[in-house]
Amino acid sequence: MSLQLSFAEASAIGPRDENQDALCLVTPAAELAASKGFLFAIADGVSQCADGGLAARSTLQALALDYYATPQTWAVAQALDRLLLAQNRWLQANGGGQPLLTTLSALVLRGRRFTLAHVGDCRVYRWHADQLQRISEDHVWEQPGMQHVLKRALGLDQHLVLDFLDGELRAGESFVLLSDGVWATLGDMAIAAILRDQPDLDSAAQTLVNAAHLAGSQDNASALLVRVDTLGETSIGDALIHLQQWPLPPPLKPGQAFEGWHVERLLGQSQQSLMYRVRDGQQQPWLLKTLPSQLNTDTAAGQALLCEEWFLKRVAGRSFPEIHPAAQRQHLYYVMREYPGVTLAELFAQNGPLPLPQWQQLAERLLRAVGMLHRRQIFHRDIKPENLLLAEDGELRLLDFGLAYCTGLSEDPSNALPGTPSYIAPEAFNGDPPTPQQDLYAVGVTLYYLATGHFPYGEIEAFQRPRFGSPVSANRYRPDLPDWLGQSLERAVCADPAQRYETAEEWLLLLEQGERRSLSVRPRPLLEREPLKVWRTLALVSLLINLALLYLVFHG
Repeated sequence: MSLQLSFAEASAIGPRDENQDALCLVTPAAELAASKGFLFAIADGVSQCADGGLAARSTLQALALDYYATPQTWAVAQALDRLLLAQNRWLQANGGGQPLLTTLSALVLRGRRFTLAHVGDCRVYRWHADQLQRISEDHVWEQPGMQHVLKRALGLDQHLVLDFLDGELRAGESFVLLSDGVWATLGDMAIAAILRDQPDLDSAAQTLVNAAHLAGSQDNASALLVRVDTLGETSIGDALIHLQQWPLPPPLKPGQAFEGWHVERLLGQSQQSLMYRVRDGQQQPWLLKTLPSQLNTDTAAGQALLCEEWFLKRVAGRSFPEIHPAAQRQHLYYVMREYPGVTLAELFAQNGPLPLPQWQQLAERLLRAVGMLHRRQIFHRDIKPENLLLAEDGELRLLDFGLAYCTGLSEDPSNALPGTPSYIAPEAFNGDPPTPQQDLYAVGVTLYYLATGHFPYGEIEAFQRPRFGSPVSANRYRPDLPDWLGQSLERAVCADPAQRYETAEEWLLLLEQGERRSLSVRPRPLLEREPLKVWRTLALVSLLINLALLYLVFHG
């Protein structure tokens, strides 16, 4: 379920010559709304400055344009803070020697939470169950006669200080954003009475503005109302906030009921995780993943677990495990669907190198899954046969997102080298940050191994500091492998990332076109493919020629 909102706005110039208030409502497409949220803002330009109207309008325009261009992995407050600091510098630099000043209240609603950024003397209220609650502070001097003099505003100081507030949304509540031309004249009791008498948002917004001027307001008057009709899904930002609230589950025992789940048994445990098989009310099997008790106070481990869940929700599809909403969750864990089947490592152990038709079909499925990950800026970092499940329903699923990485959200210790050594790209050993080419290298090693039973550079142990030269041609281990397939694998596992495929889609296209594509690919010279055989043959030919010449000399 996505977040559903209703909203209304009204603004009037009043007795002033110009309306220096500005309002902003941004309701983006569903995908962007889920990741970045809905943006609502009110700004009140300061009339005593160079151009208060320009300051207010330019600030809201910059905010509306730039907020949705920030990385999706930035927290809402982080994005607003960076953008408004930049706008503050712009206002100071473009006033022609005079200050460009505006107040601002910006509200972002996303999923089940809200974030408020505020500076100045506009006001923001929450209206719920006939109760009015102010959630912003007026940044004005408190001395008598100076209550309208701002002590904080955009453009006023070189170092901008914003107030931030984050909280949970409530279905049916409304947020009320007002300029001081409304609240300073009406007062909270009159504002509450209007909201109570006018349940229609458009009527309420217009009534607030009109009532302020009828009551004698000498300023511009503006109102922006937003009602939460339906709550949305929890975002990663929301989940990480719960991290500080959720304890680890107690040790779970077979037959135990836990938050609506029937526990069957502990499937596996390690230093980093616990995995239980559980069943829901319809007796469907699921896997519950949590942390061992020794990580109870490890915030990084808890964040990694919730990020893992968020990554899987973000790439929902047939190539990945389904995540259960777990709406009743009160502990730190997540639940994913269990799929009967075998991993490709188990399949290889049973049957050896895969038949080429099956190999190519699985390669194409794997590249489609990896391409979907990369389009969402997620890098898996542990692609290997053990993490690829060929399920009984015929799907190939990529498992274990415990090492997955998303730029701006994930953070590794400086000495970390995530992954399995034989599948780690050469540049990662040098400390390079994660890239799509590193995942594609792991895909290349995986497919190379499934086709040949060998690794292109030999097996690499955890304690090794490997050196990478030229990979061994897969055709050497698998003579029935077409040259074009061998060449595609060698490109995928090239030590130089610039020589690999740029995207999974590029490699997938080559595989789908198959041998038709190989006709346009210049085959490598035999000397480059099999140098030892070439030099041995030349040496043998030379020896035979020399023997023939000797025979002619002595018997000619």
